[in-house]
Amino acid sequence: MTAGTKKKMSLPAKMGIGFALGIVLGFVFQMGGWDIAWIKPFGDLFIRLIRMIVVPLVFISLVAGAASMGDLSKLGRVSIKTITYYVGTTAVAVFIGLVIANLFQPGVGLNLATEGLKAREVSPPGAVQTFLNIVPLNPAQALAEGNLLQIIFFAIFFGFALSSLGEKGKPLLKIFEVGNEVMIRITGAVMQYAPYGVCALIAYTVGNSGMHVLLPLMKLIVLMYLAAVIHVCVVYLPFLKGVGGLSLKNFFKIMSQPLLIAFSTCSSAAALPANLTATEKLGVPRTISTFTIPLGTTINMDGAAIYLGLAAVFVAQVYGIELAFSSQLSILLIAILASIGSVGVPSAALVVMTMVFTQVHLPMEGIALVAGVDRILDMARTTLNVMGDATGAVVVSRLEGELDPDASGESLA
Repeated sequence: MTAGTKKKMSLPAKMGIGFALGIVLGFVFQMGGWDIAWIKPFGDLFIRLIRMIVVPLVFISLVAGAASMGDLSKLGRVSIKTITYYVGTTAVAVFIGLVIANLFQPGVGLNLATEGLKAREVSPPGAVQTFLNIVPLNPAQALAEGNLLQIIFFAIFFGFALSSLGEKGKPLLKIFEVGNEVMIRITGAVMQYAPYGVCALIAYTVGNSGMHVLLPLMKLIVLMYLAAVIHVCVVYLPFLKGVGGLSLKNFFKIMSQPLLIAFSTCSSAAALPANLTATEKLGVPRTISTFTIPLGTTINMDGAAIYLGLAAVFVAQVYGIELAFSSQLSILLIAILASIGSVGVPSAALVVMTMVFTQVHLPMEGIALVAGVDRILDMARTTLNVMGDATGAVVVSRLEGELDPDASGESLA
């Protein structure tokens, strides 16, 4: 670096500062008893900007990736490995949640008022309907509604059809490749607002979560974060180091941006553009990242799986209901199926929890017990989901022999 030139602060560093300022601002307003609702629109603007780019980015990049891949057998291999990884890690996540809940018993001794609490009942879709819903009746409607699984299906179909045209399809493929670069530029521009959006979102969350809401459920909150850390150490880190051969320091440095977005927005979709960019910096080829990351955003729910195990045992303990081993095994199996079964359904977390609670005969009012701290719990859930998507992309790339281990080092140079 020559004399007189200043090193520019990185975007993750700016986001970190925005995050810290948001916490301070939230506590100041909460302690002063002032209304912090005025800051919420600044955070909402950030989420809207991110959601604006998710659908075109996923569609364009998937079409370009599938057309470039041009090999149905490779797509089949990548699909099987990706789904196997997602289902396997979800099973481990539910198991960790159940073990932590049984060991530390967060609901024992709590006397929470449950009178007047009601949870809106939602009917989960059947298995056949779930699979049929993957195929869009109207691709334009799927794009308009942001139904990622239907968009993935149509984009891959479109990409392979484009690839089959050979030389004739090259001009259209070039348009999609250029379109992908345009979307990456737009994403970069939107991300410049990220530090301010993160600051606003965190300030609003902290300022709104009064101690009267947090204290009774503090043990549940602490155990959720403990279980998330255990899952990272037991599942993700061994995969990243042992299978991916990545430097963990480089991984977290590159992934800091999507993880901060996930934590502050509680939205895997909002973190998707940054996660796509980060996984490519980790050495994952675009043909794999554009498939595994959007798919993971829709069906990979490790954070939610941990929460389901914890919440089910917590509610059972509050109501004094004994959950037998067979019931807890049912929670494990239903949570795995529900993580895919709730795809494209509004209020997905509620649908999943309704399915689990119905299966083990827990009162639906129990869902409303944790509603007051759901945002705090959702921060851990979403961050874990996003990290799981990136880890899956690394693992699948390594198993396909396409991971470039030097890319993460080069990207930080």
